[in-house]
Amino acid sequence: MERNNLYPIFLKTDQLRILIVGGGFVAEEKLHFLLKSSPDASVTLVAPILREGTLEAGAGFQTTFCQEPYHPDYLLGHHLVIAATNDPDVNRQVFEDCRKRRILVNVADTPSLCDFYMGGIVTKGHVKIAISTNGKSPTTAKRLREFFESILPEDISLLVQNLNTYRRKLKGSFEDKVSKMNDLTRPLVEED
Repeated sequence: MERNNLYPIFLKTDQLRILIVGGGFVAEEKLHFLLKSSPDASVTLVAPILREGTLEAGAGFQTTFCQEPYHPDYLLGHHLVIAATNDPDVNRQVFEDCRKRRILVNVADTPSLCDFYMGGIVTKGHVKIAISTNGKSPTTAKRLREFFESILPEDISLLVQNLNTYRRKLKGSFEDKVSKMNDLTRPLVEED
């Protein structure tokens, strides 16, 4: 049976510079979901034509818009790139330019040209859950996101804060602290 071998990470986007190449509907969607999850992200968006909705999606955030065709010089200083144009040749060029510079890249709707996928994300305060279908079914990821949003309590962030306060007060070795936290949180997953 095939399995998902992707390694999930959570990026500190306030410490990274992100480039989106494209200005249409797909670029707008990528920008919207990126800023929804990480409103402190520093994003540059470059495209010869920028839709009004794309401009609106970046308004009020740390978003820079460059209404010009893509050029490899735009990669300078960026850590992560998303290619979301309607031109497969431009998307492939972005991918190849990123590879030469060892910059992580995602080419929208082209799994073979992606170093990472942008999965479904559930956020409730301090709790964030990322969902991946290995690039096979974004719709399934969307439905799972909706499911988790509906079952996670709104006050789960308060639980996390209280557990953090308790954890910081614990004495003993690392192993002792882990054991105490495991004992305390076990009822969260035990069935009645």
